[in-house]
Amino acid sequence: MKISKTIKLATLALTLGLSASSFAQDGGMEMKKSEKMMKAEKKMMKEVKMVMHTKMVGGAEMFPDKNIIENAVNSKDHTTLVAAVKAAGLVETLQGDGPFTVFAPTNSSFEKLPKGTVETLLMAENKAKLQSVLTYHVVAGKISALDLIKMIKEGKGKAELTTVNGGKLTAMLKGKNVELKDAAGNMSMVTIADVNQSNGVIHVVDSVVLPGM
Repeated sequence: MKISKTIKLATLALTLGLSASSFAQDGGMEMKKSEKMMKAEKKMMKEVKMVMHTKMVGGAEMFPDKNIIENAVNSKDHTTLVAAVKAAGLVETLQGDGPFTVFAPTNSSFEKLPKGTVETLLMAENKAKLQSVLTYHVVAGKISALDLIKMIKEGKGKAELTTVNGGKLTAMLKGKNVELKDAAGNMSMVTIADVNQSNGVIHVVDSVVLPGM
């Protein structure tokens, strides 16, 4: 009787022990799942904040829920670019879904060009040439500064970008800044990166890049 009772008690203890162990394991799994979910949510929130973060360009706030044109027209540093886009008939394109990555030269960038270049490009008879120059500043898809840096590192110091124009731009790093080299070997540095738009991203650059013409 004593032996039988002892066996029953041992069996009960073992069963309870297993149940407790299973409960602890299940609870541990749930905690791990919960921790993973929390990490995923934090990562997602961080990405959302990055996308929704506004930046100041040309004295104006750039809103990530507005498209490239809607934001660019408010920048006092990009009046020449906006005028060129209008003259080239590219407003509707850059208001489209995209996404586009635009390397946006400032007014001072255009002033670096030989005297009379901008005025000549804005002439109606030079519309095709103007379109070629402007679309050389646009790459299909949304490429962030981090994406560019990753591409440059994977390319052992260089990344080749195919523009909407069909020509190539070479991206590289100069210190912590991204630089672009055009078909003629001219350099242009990104001065304000990751200005997010509803249809892509703008990177402000300090020089106009020119395709082989």
